[in-house]
Amino acid sequence: MRTMTAMAAALLLLAAAQAQARADPACYPRVFSFGDSLADTGNLLYLYGNDSYEAATRLPYGETYFHRATGRFSNGRLIVDFIAEALGLPFVPPYLSGRSAEDFAGGANFAVGGATALSPDFFWENGVPAFRADTVHLDMEMGWFRDLLGLLCPGDVADCMDMVSKSLFLVGEIGGNDYNLPLFYGVPFEKIHTFTPSIIAKISSTIAELVELGAKTLLVPGNLPIGCIPAYLTTNFLWMSWKICESFIMVW
Repeated sequence: MRTMTAMAAALLLLAAAQAQARADPACYPRVFSFGDSLADTGNLLYLYGNDSYEAATRLPYGETYFHRATGRFSNGRLIVDFIAEALGLPFVPPYLSGRSAEDFAGGANFAVGGATALSPDFFWENGVPAFRADTVHLDMEMGWFRDLLGLLCPGDVADCMDMVSKSLFLVGEIGGNDYNLPLFYGVPFEKIHTFTPSIIAKISSTIAELVELGAKTLLVPGNLPIGCIPAYLTTNFLWMSWKICESFIMVW
């Protein structure tokens, strides 16, 4: 239900932006986006290059619109691209692609494919060792945002509050990968359920931090019902079957 509500909100925002764009100047002069692969417009490409193991760095990703791989996990545009387009803005550039304030005149995208809400430390402490030390997470994306504010408003970040208040913020989707990797590595559902309060708290604190910096309009999409995906259900079933089998072998 929450996911459907978030999707409906995004569609309403997109429709409103399209109607506004036809008549008046853009209602939001900038878009700032945080998240993972569902929102990444190319940061992954700048982080890891074309030699990345990620399929989004090579064709057929991007073939139907850009006619080349752009680091987007799509064969064309993402929701953030459509929102920017409807607002009459250029596609939101990946943060890692810019160098000057002019590069971010229409906003910036901090999302990275594979990003998590929580840092790798959380998962290591909870017995999920497979997380890479360089995994991008929300605290890192917020750090990039603060660095960008320093670029846009040199001398005093407080001077940016007016600009921030007039911008549209997309916070997510984020948090899916906090479940994805543990699920793929066979962490039991019961254990993964205990991560949820921490994930929600991190997203909530990020929203609160943005509001404190002046943000007034934030769209926070819900997560997908990934726990119902057959691949995850199968993975956990096989893992649990092996553990049961292993217990019988030990007893025998």
